[in-house]
Amino acid sequence: MMASQEDAVGGGAGGAGGAGENLRVGLIGLGAMGRHHARVIRETDGMDLVAVADPGGDRFGVAGGLSVGKDVASIIDAGIDAAMVAVPTVYHEEVALALAEAGVHTMVEKPIAHDVPAGRRVAEAFEEAGLTGAVGYVERCNPAIVALREKIAENFLGEIYQIQTFRQGPFPARISDVGVVKDLATHDVDLAAFVAGSPYASIYARTTHRSGREFEDMVLATGQLADGTMVGHTVNWLSPFKERRTVVTGERGALVADTLNIDLTFYANGTVPTEWDAVANFRGVSEGDVTRYAIPKREPLRVEQERFRDAIHGVSDLAVSMAEGVHTLEVVEAILAAADTGEAVQL
Repeated sequence: MMASQEDAVGGGAGGAGGAGENLRVGLIGLGAMGRHHARVIRETDGMDLVAVADPGGDRFGVAGGLSVGKDVASIIDAGIDAAMVAVPTVYHEEVALALAEAGVHTMVEKPIAHDVPAGRRVAEAFEEAGLTGAVGYVERCNPAIVALREKIAENFLGEIYQIQTFRQGPFPARISDVGVVKDLATHDVDLAAFVAGSPYASIYARTTHRSGREFEDMVLATGQLADGTMVGHTVNWLSPFKERRTVVTGERGALVADTLNIDLTFYANGTVPTEWDAVANFRGVSEGDVTRYAIPKREPLRVEQERFRDAIHGVSDLAVSMAEGVHTLEVVEAILAAADTGEAVQL
């Protein structure tokens, strides 16, 4: 299903998604992301935050009046309907499998797990239990991406030729268990497949280790989706500026989604004839009008929780499925394999 502008401005199911009582939600992981999830869950209609846990305690002071448990068992014992998992990636599988066994609908922060086999085990566990399992790729909920996807769904660009993403900035001190590919590039892999509505067919990449850490800090990746769309990803932790752009080029022009500033701009192919022979003889496109769209702007994390809530109640399929999360992880691991061998990987 294509995301809509109505979804972006809160016109979805509302309340508890058509159900009666609010969902009792547990949160495990109260760190850099978990603290924001605690606030947003409390602010989301149809959800009540009733249990939190973190073995490291509540360093950001977000528990409120709730006692802070030490493990996933503590939030399960609170009698929860749904859970948000915001622990380090290496613990995703262990925590998610415990929640699946307990019959709890769950959203896991990206990536779904530390490797593909683990991701498959998690996805299979929720499918077999008949539970809603989702992955927290919040960039899909960015208003610029919502508007971009809507334009593409309307065939606004005609045939899509290429999708390029740029995600650059300084090193975040909070990251210690993965490199830039699994932490940042995973967003871009998910976005390209989501925007085009097509999975990856092949990928090639190169990485570098410039900051003296165990994991890679820069990646350039190029590939092709199953529908023939070309993709390119520029991602690093080595730039002294922040950039978050997704550029989709098609037969009628290019759409540029700036997810940092929440802007969507259209660069049209030119229609004005030129009298300059050197340019006129070029058989391609020319510069045309530029349009910056006014788009409704809601907090992406709130939209993400609403989509998760509505998926649990069966009124929407906009939450990122665990199957999609596994495919993204397959591509991410293929990027690392391609960088290691110097050869393209077929998916």
